Amino acid sequence: MKAPDRDGARDSALTRLRGTLRKLYHGRTPAAFRFQLVAIIIDLAIIAFFIATPVIQESPSFLWLDYSVAALVAADMVARLLASNDMLRLMKQPASWVDAFILLTLLMPSALANLGFLRILRLWSLSRSGALWRYLEMRGLRRWREASHAVINLLTFLLVITGFVYTFFFRTGAGLEGYVDALYFTVATVTTTGFGDIVLPGIAGKLTAIVTMIIGISLFVRLAQALFRPNKVFFPCPQCGLQRHEADAVHCKACGHILNIPDEGD
Repeated sequence: MKAPDRDGARDSALTRLRGTLRKLYHGRTPAAFRFQLVAIIIDLAIIAFFIATPVIQESPSFLWLDYSVAALVAADMVARLLASNDMLRLMKQPASWVDAFILLTLLMPSALANLGFLRILRLWSLSRSGALWRYLEMRGLRRWREASHAVINLLTFLLVITGFVYTFFFRTGAGLEGYVDALYFTVATVTTTGFGDIVLPGIAGKLTAIVTMIIGISLFVRLAQALFRPNKVFFPCPQCGLQRHEADAVHCKACGHILNIPDEGD
């Protein structure tokens, strides 16, 4: 008779834990927003560590920092799974795949050293966080959501390409100078400035430059569209799910359902 009691106690404790995490990750109470803000700050610190990795990876404390970040990422992944109403659906989302890959590179820093630059994708994953946008909406910044997405997409691309170029073409210039050279080449290529003082050797270098220019120009166009086209807000239609509407829309333009979009000050 005692075993079922213990099992029931464990189930009850797990249920309470999931309920608490759900309130913290998805709630709108002051305590939930404080927790979400701290989580965002920690995420930004982790991203800063990823950006600085090429410069500090030779330092004695790098492995200690690497495994500490791995523990944080793992804890966040487990907590988000427990807070989810549908774990399987969450695991199928691209942001979860990105986090799983990042965790793998953190746990195997030597074996996957050449793929470490992809950790910057954590910035893209953060930009898809509902908590981030809920916090910004509380500050009346909802109308900047699409532009912010475009800026983060461009920044993520620049940092990923910089990491790739540094890893495969500037490794002999290890350290800050080599990383700055890789960043300089990336920005000059994306903006099609093409000074030509830094070029990548061989066919692989030319193909890298071509891909960087094509995708970079596309992201710049996307950013310009987000900044200058008529402003729309993110508000899912309860009936058809269409997410983008004019700020003063009364009916969904796709299905005609009556909308109740809150004002910026609400």
